[in-house]
Amino acid sequence: MGQAKDYELVFGGADRPGSAGEDLVVVHRSDRTGPGGHPVYVDDTGIVQAEISDRSEVRMIASGGHQQLPAAVQARPVD
Repeated sequence: MGQAKDYELVFGGADRPGSAGEDLVVVHRSDRTGPGGHPVYVDDTGIVQAEISDRSEVRMIASGGHQQLPAAVQARPVD
């Protein structure tokens, strides 16, 4: 079974003071692989980039300088 073509990245608000709920970003599979050898998924802007394993483990990838990458991100396949 292959990986999904698209995922929702779920950024929880609990780790950010003054925010609640979830922030969602849809990412699409690119032709690149990340440092772990898994596909890299990118949002429509190209700013949000993540390597997602076949077990839905997420490794965020910096797309520019001075980015602070979130530690806890979940990936949900999009139908």
